[in-house]
Amino acid sequence: MSVKIITDSASDITRARAAELGIEVIPMTTVFKDVEYLDGVTLTNREFFEKLIETDELPHTSQITPFQYGETFRRVVSAGDEAVYIALSSKLSGSCGGAVTAAAEFEGRVTVVDSENVCIGQQLLVLYAVRLRDRGMSAAAIAEELEARRGDVRVLALLDTLEYLKKGGRISPTVAFAGELLSIKPVVAVENGEVVLVGKARGSKNGNNLLMRFVEQSGGIDFDMPYMLAYSGLDDTLLQKYIRDSEALYKGRAEELPVCAIGSTIGTHVGPGAIAVAFFRGEKRMK
Repeated sequence: MSVKIITDSASDITRARAAELGIEVIPMTTVFKDVEYLDGVTLTNREFFEKLIETDELPHTSQITPFQYGETFRRVVSAGDEAVYIALSSKLSGSCGGAVTAAAEFEGRVTVVDSENVCIGQQLLVLYAVRLRDRGMSAAAIAEELEARRGDVRVLALLDTLEYLKKGGRISPTVAFAGELLSIKPVVAVENGEVVLVGKARGSKNGNNLLMRFVEQSGGIDFDMPYMLAYSGLDDTLLQKYIRDSEALYKGRAEELPVCAIGSTIGTHVGPGAIAVAFFRGEKRMK
C-alpha cells in the first residue's frame, strides 16, 4: 500500500510538475462568459491571462464537487492505496468541505488537510508532503505533520495594479483611482486562511523593499524547507527585478530560486504583474 498525494489546481502545480512529483492535481473550473475551462488542463496559466487582459468581465472559479472528489478517492482506494488530499483554504472556497464529505465514505483511507492557504503557499505544503511520503511516512502521519507546520508557511505578494481588486468589488473605484494615480503598490498576505492587505508602497522599488521587510519580520526563510517565488501575467519581468533587489535574502543560501506562474484562482483577483514569495518561517527546522 502506497500513499498518494493529491491537491487541487489552486496550488498552481502544472500537470508536468505533478508528473515529476508523482502526485495528482484535481482541476478547478474557470468560467469566462459561460465558457468553462478546466484549470491547467484546457486552460494554461498563460492562456488565462491572455483572456483576462482582453475581457471586461471577470471570470469566476467553480469549486470541486463531492462527486468529483469521490471519483478520485475511489480510484486510489480501489488500487489498495491511501491518500492525503491538501486543499485550498476552507475560508476561500467550499471545496475543502466537499472533500471532507467525500472522504468520509472511505473509512480513514483518505485524509483531508486544509492548507489554510492558496497558490504557492498551498504548493509548499504539497512539496513538503512529497518529502514525507518519500521518507516512508503513512498518510495519517503526513497529515499530522502538515497540520502542525501549516502555520509556519508565509505567503506575501506585491500587486502591480488595483484594477482587478476594483473589478472584483474588493475595493471601491475611488480608492482604485487614487491608488493608481499615486502608483500605490499593495502588499497582501495569507493570514489564518484568508488574503489580507498588510501594507502599501508608492512605486515598485518601495514595494520590493516593503516585501523584503515583511519577509524579515516573518522570521526569515527556512531554506531547508520548500520555498517558492511566483509571478502573474505573461512574463516575469517584475519578478526578476524583485530578485535583483532582494539578492541579500537569497545570496549564498539558495543554489536556485524555484519560480511558479500564478494561475486563475488568485490571478483573477490580483491581475497581471503581481509577484509573490512563499516560505516556511526560519525559526523552525524540518525534523
